[in-house]
Amino acid sequence: MGDLERLIIGVVAAGVALTVLGGIVIWSMDEARRIRRGLKHVLGAAPHNLLIAPGRGRGVGTNFTSGQVAVAWDAGAWCLIYRLEELIGAELIIDGRVEARAQRGQERRPLDRVEADRQVRLRLVFDDPRHPDFVLDLWIAEDEGRKTALAPDEAVQEANRWIALVDSVIRRSMLKRPSAARPAPAARLAPEPLVAGPQAQLPLEDSGDPPWDKDEGQDDREAVD
Repeated sequence: MGDLERLIIGVVAAGVALTVLGGIVIWSMDEARRIRRGLKHVLGAAPHNLLIAPGRGRGVGTNFTSGQVAVAWDAGAWCLIYRLEELIGAELIIDGRVEARAQRGQERRPLDRVEADRQVRLRLVFDDPRHPDFVLDLWIAEDEGRKTALAPDEAVQEANRWIALVDSVIRRSMLKRPSAARPAPAARLAPEPLVAGPQAQLPLEDSGDPPWDKDEGQDDREAVD
């Protein structure tokens, strides 16, 4: 085999390798896959329910095994985790008007309108003063002609499916909520002395609630960069 043939084979092999490598990079950097990976990472497993706002880099997923819901933005680079009990409502907004709603303490408002002219938006509401809501624009008028965009009716159906999901989560959490009337707690016994070296540690004087019952602070949120 001459030098020319070896050169041609080398050039072809390099071209094939670059093509394959480029395809792998494009596949791994796909927006939906990145969001799915981010949510899977923070939830500890693949989401049981997943909704992605195409072209906006945002998504939401649930894990009923761990009782958590996570939201993602920046194509999955940032995520926040909430307990399912902190999900207190959802709104389906079409062209700036709330057309369907599920909210804790209220009857579900069913969807009446399915046509959209400018926008289809899903807003999730959480019991968290720092991050009280999360918005996914599932379709806007500028999405017309974009490959990955949902059609307006598909966006409405997906948002309405999540309204039903949130309503179910709320109902189940209400059923699991303990009764307000609780029996009086049993009297606590003084702890036994703990031996530490040659001397025994005496029990603490009773000064109200024990120190291990004090509030340790709010739950930390997990952010993934």
